[in-house]
Amino acid sequence: MDSYLKNILVISFGFTFLFTAYGGLQNLQSSLHSEEGLGVASLSVIYATLILSSMFLPSVIIKKFGCKWTIVGSMCCYITFSLGNFYASWFTLIPTSVILGLGAAPLWSAKCTYLTVAGNLYAQKVGKIGKHIVTQYFGIFFLIYRSSGVWGNLIASLVFGQTPNKANLTEADLECCGIGSCMVNTTNRTVTSKGPSNTLIYTLMGIYTASEILAVLLVIIFLDQISTNQAESEEKPVSSFRSTFLETFQRLKDKRQCLLIPLTMYSGLEQGFLASDYNKSYVTCALGINFVGYVMICFSATNSLASLLFGKIYQFTGRKLLFTLSRCHSLSQLHNSAIALETSLKPTCPIFYNTCHLGCSRCYLANTNQRSLWNFI
Repeated sequence: MDSYLKNILVISFGFTFLFTAYGGLQNLQSSLHSEEGLGVASLSVIYATLILSSMFLPSVIIKKFGCKWTIVGSMCCYITFSLGNFYASWFTLIPTSVILGLGAAPLWSAKCTYLTVAGNLYAQKVGKIGKHIVTQYFGIFFLIYRSSGVWGNLIASLVFGQTPNKANLTEADLECCGIGSCMVNTTNRTVTSKGPSNTLIYTLMGIYTASEILAVLLVIIFLDQISTNQAESEEKPVSSFRSTFLETFQRLKDKRQCLLIPLTMYSGLEQGFLASDYNKSYVTCALGINFVGYVMICFSATNSLASLLFGKIYQFTGRKLLFTLSRCHSLSQLHNSAIALETSLKPTCPIFYNTCHLGCSRCYLANTNQRSLWNFI
């Protein structure tokens, strides 16, 4: 195995271990910390901070520390969030959410830079076209990284599946789930299912933290630093804070990017609904917190498979038709999810069914077509 491929595999498995923890933890925030909306607030802080950090931090940090140590430091930011969940409060989750948000943008930028530079250097070495090798490296990365959506959620469901005294819900209880959670005080439910014990929560947080520490150690020990001279030969000098800030908004002169912004925002809103309201009001309320992982596994698996399928269909239909169909499909499934909980006392199958359809429709907009459009522009 050549050193370039070895480094790509190290980054891929490092990210897999890291997001096995963070991905599973993100899906549980609204259910584990529902008091006063703490879980949802922490997620909002993460992505608000990420927006700000992505504008200024990546280029400066990568230039100063290099890709390898930027990845290591950013991964440590994720560990702080897991540690904050051991004793969740406004004074622990919000500060650690800020730290995670600050580290997220440099992490992804350093990963992309490393894969791109490594791909181009290997292409020069073997006399191949650089973009072909870079595309191959990104394909390897996402093939391995996407599996984290399965492992993290599976661990959560297996751990919380040990919860005793699972309640049997009646029709009156289900009226407080789904759309009913916005209109009915959940304290009036005739049966209140007990959440996971502190022992199970600590066990899950311990597993997640260990996974993140393993990711950091993997990168520190096995990832080679890209030669500074090689990397700098492909980079421009770091711009000043003012020029970087202005350059970000100068991109808005391109009307194509302006038209993509609403679609990107919609994709983010849909992801936020899935990670917060859907998991809390539909899955946890109707099935229990131990089912959140299983439902998200269905979403992740369908998302990945549909990405491949839609990529093939696009060759025959074009973007416009698939964009329209995916949006109509997604909205119809959100509506069906609400109906399912109003008409069924055993909502397991409808929830799994609709989650698969949500993953199918979202994958094309967010994963396949939307990202290719941003790269093209």
